[in-house]
Amino acid sequence: MSIIGVGIDVAEIDRFQEALERTPGLVDRLFLESEVLLPSGDRRGIASLAVRFAAKEALAKALGAPAGLHWTDAEVYVEDTGQPRLRVKGTVAARAAELGVRSWHVSLSHDAGVASAVVIAEG
Repeated sequence: MSIIGVGIDVAEIDRFQEALERTPGLVDRLFLESEVLLPSGDRRGIASLAVRFAAKEALAKALGAPAGLHWTDAEVYVEDTGQPRLRVKGTVAARAAELGVRSWHVSLSHDAGVASAVVIAEG
């Protein structure tokens, strides 16, 4: 296996919240319902959404940031063990297949008002 791409992104949490408040419908364009809601059905906090956005940006960078990727064709989720994962379909899966991506590695963090994510595409 070899590394095909690496992406990193940071999002200022307050700025991300302002963007969501300023742009109706942005949440629906960026996230799947499973990313917005906790297993309990409660809505995720803004830091959790911001870190998922950063992960999607990092994912796009790991794929070479091609035009035409759909935000909701990538899902950021967390396994029962607490390990973050990516699930891809549609435009994102097609680009990953084109590059030979076979697995993903994801790291998420948020602290001091900043959300950050690293995505490694391995093939």
